[in-house]
Amino acid sequence: MSKQELAVIGQDAACCPGLSAAPLDEDQAADLAKVFKALGDPVRLRLMSMIASRGEGGEVCVCDLTPAFDLSQPTISHHLKLLRQAGLIDCERRGTWVYYWVLPGVLDNLAAFLTTTQPAAVTA
Repeated sequence: MSKQELAVIGQDAACCPGLSAAPLDEDQAADLAKVFKALGDPVRLRLMSMIASRGEGGEVCVCDLTPAFDLSQPTISHHLKLLRQAGLIDCERRGTWVYYWVLPGVLDNLAAFLTTTQPAAVTA
């Protein structure tokens, strides 16, 4: 394992308040910045989308991910490793192939953080 491995944010909804609920403290901001940094690359964002589109509990083989990119297999593996280190996905080796899936609750936690509450509409 690399010494630069990123910490995994908590999988519970209490990991951080919504964007408009309260200001983030320093630790929460650092944890979220790691996740957004991992998603800030177009290749990693596409990989995340491809994995997440398999649905809850779905998984995808690296052999199905690699052909979608004009990149070498080691480069794709590097991007997947960064998504794993950010706590977004996990994987399991089965024979010569590695299968990836989105960690439960990760996308919901990100969505909850980004969701702002709308003020109630004023009716006349």
